[in-house]
Amino acid sequence: MATRWISASRVARLLGDTGWASPAYQDLAERLRLLIVDGRIGHGSRLPSERDLAAELGLSRSTVAAGYAELRDRGFAEARRGSGNYAIAGAAGSAGLLGTEGPTDGLIEFNRAAPQATPGLLLAYERTIEQLAGLLGSTGYEPQGVPALREAIADRFAQRGLPTDPDQILVTSGALSALAVLARCLLSRGDRVLVDAPTYPNAMDAFRQHGARLVAQPLGGDGWDPAATELLVRQTSPRLAYLVPEFHNPTGWLMPEAVRAALREGFRTQRVTMIIDETMVELALDDPAAMPPPMAVGAADAITVGSASKAFWGGLRVGWIRAPRSLIRPLVQSRVALDLGTAPLEQHVTAGLLRDSATLLELQRDRLTEQRDRLIAELAERLPGWTCERPAGGLSLWITLPREVSSRLAGNADRYGLQLTPGGQFFPDGGGERMLRLPYTLPVEALTVAVDRLAELWADVGSGPISPSRLSLTA
Repeated sequence: MATRWISASRVARLLGDTGWASPAYQDLAERLRLLIVDGRIGHGSRLPSERDLAAELGLSRSTVAAGYAELRDRGFAEARRGSGNYAIAGAAGSAGLLGTEGPTDGLIEFNRAAPQATPGLLLAYERTIEQLAGLLGSTGYEPQGVPALREAIADRFAQRGLPTDPDQILVTSGALSALAVLARCLLSRGDRVLVDAPTYPNAMDAFRQHGARLVAQPLGGDGWDPAATELLVRQTSPRLAYLVPEFHNPTGWLMPEAVRAALREGFRTQRVTMIIDETMVELALDDPAAMPPPMAVGAADAITVGSASKAFWGGLRVGWIRAPRSLIRPLVQSRVALDLGTAPLEQHVTAGLLRDSATLLELQRDRLTEQRDRLIAELAERLPGWTCERPAGGLSLWITLPREVSSRLAGNADRYGLQLTPGGQFFPDGGGERMLRLPYTLPVEALTVAVDRLAELWADVGSGPISPSRLSLTA
């Protein structure tokens, strides 16, 4: 595998323009460490040369050299003779957004926007297992997905106002698998993909892994700006546009119908294919009946991605793609290069859940509403300087911090029994240091404990200057 090289200009964007604490070399080393810990500089990446990084940051070469030496001493970089410095995730590891390490006693995962199992999930499994004998007569290989689930998904689209044939559905092993299949099928190296800034980090990774160049469309305080998007599309000619219109990850915003219509028309005119991520669509907490029609209505070439994981249970790794019939066969061919199909048992369980979704989703929404309101109340009491909008749905709050310390909070969170995802992970080109995503998927008692720990972390790390000696405690 080729070594990944990260440019000095990209490192500068990731570091942000926040000035340098004294001594500057230690501040540089710490900020680079945080980028490595949270995965924005990948393990094994070749770091910029001392000369290039010094020129980009406006620091002396000796300062950068000392910063790299500090980074090596702390175990987050290594020097290779004749080829420079390379990032090392180290024992502290880059867990990234999802995390790859096992559970740790007492550690609260405040970084996973994955719900608890909906009431009724166990019953759905029991009912499916009772019918298992009838399923065992086949080979179990269904690369497009079992007919029962494809029919249930198509029916749900039709109920929401988007007539769909089961032949338009491809079942995948989760929404992220769906994005990987789409990227593999539709993208060539160097193609551009329009994404929001901020947006879902794993989607960005899926596109990048298939050679795409990301075009960032900043979301302002009012959300999406169709006029600005149209101008950016004309300037950059993206192949695809990735959108999360329902309870956008991470902001929680719901795209208004007028904005949907304007974006649909703009993308149609410029011949840009929309990938619409609907993984949060069933999680309207305030007024489910007031949801706008699916964004794919009126867009014949639009592609929609959905998932059972966000609505019913994070461990239910079943997703799907809705696409034009002409695209399904190429998608299936791309899919079998990744896996041969989703587990039939889970597919039939999901079909049962979708048939009973009216009752099950009401129970799940009630629980999430209680958890959302508890988290907002706890933050208002313990961390009144932190602000956020009250999302009408989804799984998380998008917090604005008083200071640009998101990466520092995340990098030191394990000392306080927390795992956090820094805001910068949600931006394709860096930034987000005043932002923090906090899921409200934990039980209410755990949310109270989590905010208590978060307040201690903020008092120690976020609200005052961080001394070099304090920074060294996290190595």
